[in-house]
Amino acid sequence: MLRYLLDTFWNEDVWLPPNTTWEDIKPGPDKVVVYNDHRHLLYPIPLAFVLIALRHLIENYWFAPFGKSLGIKNTRSKKAPIIPKLEAAYQECSKIKHKQQFFSREQICALAKHLDMTERQVERWWRLRRSQDKPSTLVKFCENAWRCIFYLYSFSYGVFILWDKEWLWDIDQCYIGYPHQGVTSDIWWYYMISSAFYWSLTFSQFWDVRRKDFWQMFVHHLATIALLSFSWVCNLHRIGTLVLLLHDCADIFLEAAKAAKYANYQKFCDVIFTIFTVLWIVTRLGIYPFFIIWSTSIRAPMLLPMFAAYYIFNSLLCLLLCLHMVWTWLILQVAYKAINAGKMEGDIRSSSSDVSDSSPQSNHSTPNRVNNKKDK
Repeated sequence: MLRYLLDTFWNEDVWLPPNTTWEDIKPGPDKVVVYNDHRHLLYPIPLAFVLIALRHLIENYWFAPFGKSLGIKNTRSKKAPIIPKLEAAYQECSKIKHKQQFFSREQICALAKHLDMTERQVERWWRLRRSQDKPSTLVKFCENAWRCIFYLYSFSYGVFILWDKEWLWDIDQCYIGYPHQGVTSDIWWYYMISSAFYWSLTFSQFWDVRRKDFWQMFVHHLATIALLSFSWVCNLHRIGTLVLLLHDCADIFLEAAKAAKYANYQKFCDVIFTIFTVLWIVTRLGIYPFFIIWSTSIRAPMLLPMFAAYYIFNSLLCLLLCLHMVWTWLILQVAYKAINAGKMEGDIRSSSSDVSDSSPQSNHSTPNRVNNKKDK
């Protein structure tokens, strides 16, 4: 039954051009070029845990000491006293997708009366409990520093290995001669490490700093992994490398700007954020739709016969474009507020706890956050 389902799913009429079979692009010593091996898609999963372990070591033994030397504090808020009734109400409110940032007035009155507490005591407990879940500034700095370093490495490595590749300068080469295009060892590593990184983000997202766009990012990571996996199986790695390279560029500056904000380097943060905004718009709303998607939608049908998987790939690419448009709107909101305030206030990508810190007594507002990735 499993074999039948797999054969049905990986139907050659769906995933390959006409008159092409899986046997034609199966790797082997008798083939003229080195084809992609679909079994290698399992490698990024254990590699993802290697990256998570590496991240843990680098954050604890490199970024954390560096952050402390910059004066970033690792202090955590005072713990709220254990009150089961209040804890149950807190957990219930937390399930409402962060829309309810504080107990309602009716809840406060009912809880205060039931527990023989004043309304002020209930409010104070709530603020302490919310702050208790908030990660320290140093933790957030380390997370952003790790991502910044990885994106810098990935982009630099991508430029290095693609510089002499013909499809970087002539995108038509992504389709000419398809599907009989060989993969070199440098491209193999680029794909494996990039896939492993997005697998690691998918796993670590459940214990990293909680973001308000948690599910958008989850969809983004899964769409990126699906694109990488399907393009690898179908030997479309050339266009895949261009998508990876394009997405890594702006993400470097996003993570750097957030890290600079946590380190209180406000002017540096403003400069980096400005560069990021320009790069994001140019790459995600300029080059990506008018170069990459235009190529896959207009040029590809002119150069090779179409097949069903073509529409699957384009749909995933357009899904990423939709996410880019949503995040661009959030970026522009942050930029607008930064211009009005004279600086970029708050966290570019604030966690839910950052917002909830603003109690009814607080007049500090945290702007909406934006995200990258890029993932892809």
